[in-house]
Amino acid sequence: MRSHQRIDERSLEIARAIVARIDSDPSRGGLEKARGVCTRWLSMHDLPVLVEWRAILERAWPDIRAILLDQSEHGARLRQSSPFCGILRPRERWAIYRRFRDGDAGAA
Repeated sequence: MRSHQRIDERSLEIARAIVARIDSDPSRGGLEKARGVCTRWLSMHDLPVLVEWRAILERAWPDIRAILLDQSEHGARLRQSSPFCGILRPRERWAIYRRFRDGDAGAA
């Protein structure tokens, strides 16, 4: 069985890959995509965490980036409902999942 800590570590690794993708795109297309996802989710479910994400996504990229990479309990909680889905290709996401499943993530 996977521990919550291991799942949080995997989630952080995915966030790192998302940040790298957005950092490498001068247009920050992934950021706009996340804003759209958040808006769509909020139209279906008025959940406090989505309201929190909407406020976060109004900030500048450096602030959002820091929140995505935040290793605190707060950061882990936010990553559980991250609107940044779809930024990574399925192959990239599954490669991270495999590394964590196989125990090869090391100090990821």
